[in-house]
Parts: sequence; C-alpha cells; structure tokens
Amino acid sequence: MAAVICGSLAFDTIMTFEGRFADQILPDQLHILNVSFLVPDMRRDFGGCAGNIAYALNALGGRALPMATVGSDGADYVARLQGLGIGTEFVRELADTYTAQCFITTDLANNQITAFHPGAMQQAHLTRIEARDDVRLGIISPDGRDAMLQHAEQFKAAGIPFVFDPGQGLPMFNGDELAGFIEQADWVTVNDYEGKMLSDRTGWDNAEISRRVRGLVVTLGAEGCDVWIAGERTHVPAVKPEAIVDPTGCGDAWRGALLFGLEQGWPLEKCAALGSRIGALKIARRGPQNYTVDRQQLGL
Repeated sequence: MAAVICGSLAFDTIMTFEGRFADQILPDQLHILNVSFLVPDMRRDFGGCAGNIAYALNALGGRALPMATVGSDGADYVARLQGLGIGTEFVRELADTYTAQCFITTDLANNQITAFHPGAMQQAHLTRIEARDDVRLGIISPDGRDAMLQHAEQFKAAGIPFVFDPGQGLPMFNGDELAGFIEQADWVTVNDYEGKMLSDRTGWDNAEISRRVRGLVVTLGAEGCDVWIAGERTHVPAVKPEAIVDPTGCGDAWRGALLFGLEQGWPLEKCAALGSRIGALKIARRGPQNYTVDRQQLGL
C-alpha cells in the first residue's frame, strides 16, 4: 500500500557557522539585531519535508507518493525521485515560479537559523486528494496554508487515516484551526517546542490531544520522544548515533519511519523506536537525503 505525503519539495542551501550563535547575538540588543555569520562550508541538497519523508519511507521499503509542487527549476528534483523509485504522479510542475528554497545555517551546537522561500509550494492546494484503493495512509507536513487545510479535509472525506505534522507551519494557524486539524487526524506529531505552541493555541495539553486521536508523539531530539495514547505517556529513548554531523532532516527521517511502521500495523511505540534508529542514521550524514538504510540490519 502507498502513503500520500503532503508537503514541500525544496532545495536546501546548507551552511555551517564555525561558532555559536549565542556568542554573536547580544540579548539586550535584539531590537536592533544586525549580525553576519561567516559560513566557509556551503552545499545545496534536495530537501523539503515531503521529499525527505518520502526518501526515508522509500529507503525502508515503503511506497511513498509525495504530493507537492515544484517550479521551473524542479525538473532535476522530479528526475531524482523517479530515479529512486518514488512515484511522482502527484508532483505538479509550474512554469512561472521557483521551487521552494530553504537557506539553513547551523552552528557548532547544532542550533539552526532558517530562511524559507515557499515559491511553488503556495500553489500546492491545486492538487486534490481522492480515495484510491492503493492509498491507505497519509501525512500533512508543512506546506502552503491552503493546501494543509484542504488536504486534511480531503483525507478525512476520502476515509484515509493521516498524520498531522504541522512542523514549522504551525504558527500559520489559530487555535480553532489547529483544533480542526486534530479532530480530523488519526495521529499528531510535533517536537517539544511545537507541542507547547499547539497546547497554548488549542488550550489542550498533551494528554487531552492524545484522547482526541489514535496517538500523539512529541519528539525530544537527543532525549528520544514521548508517545501519548489515551492520556497515558510512554517514553521511547533515542538511539546514539555514530557521529553528530548534521541535524537537517532528522525529524523528517523520523516521520518516514513512523509512516513505515503505521503501514505495517505496528504499535505506535514500535514505530517511534524505528524512527529513533533512522534519525540516528541521518544525523551522522550531511544533508537530509544522503544516508543509507540497511533493511536487513534493521530486521525488516
């Protein structure tokens, strides 16, 4: 069975600042912030939440169908997906705009400052989700605002269970809108910062959110994640990576593993444990889609 992955396809320009942001930013001068970071290391990678999640799911042996929009410069990305065996039937190409672009600067403490140009992603709502016999699962990851709202409604109408993963798109929505997503979704995933924002805006704590869906997962970076089901919390520890090289795309790798486990009918805790293993693989490699998965070693 296939999973429809709604979100962005983007080009990531990733830069490394060989210092710490905290040493360069004066807290009492934030109102006149004007800083420049020397970044001697820079590269350009294929990225975007939909692309990164699809990469992980495909590497694990799942069938990924990203639903995303690229611009006039997106042909290479589409060709890459096809070369990996990832379906592109839901990837729309537009001639009058750029593909989404993400500019990420990482410091030596793995803190990140990101600037994002949405480009073609703002037209993602033009592609609709319809019921299909071969599609049994979906995910709403950060995307154009209209696309996230409409695709959630369309998943629900089509009877396709889906994960609500608002990520950096969460601030676009008010409390009522976020509550609407939760009421339509089957699972919710957020990191700890997003989880606090989600609770603040909806007025629901983690326990309450978990009672309204089949499960809530709050990822905690190097501390693993908390799995909430019916108001009860279970902690799933992180897996120690062989090296800490680049955190870009770790959350997306985790979510690709989550989708794989859900496709297999696994308990949510087992899905999260696989996510921790894939996240550890990813953080040891530069770029969001440059790691490899040994399925036999993972027992898959």
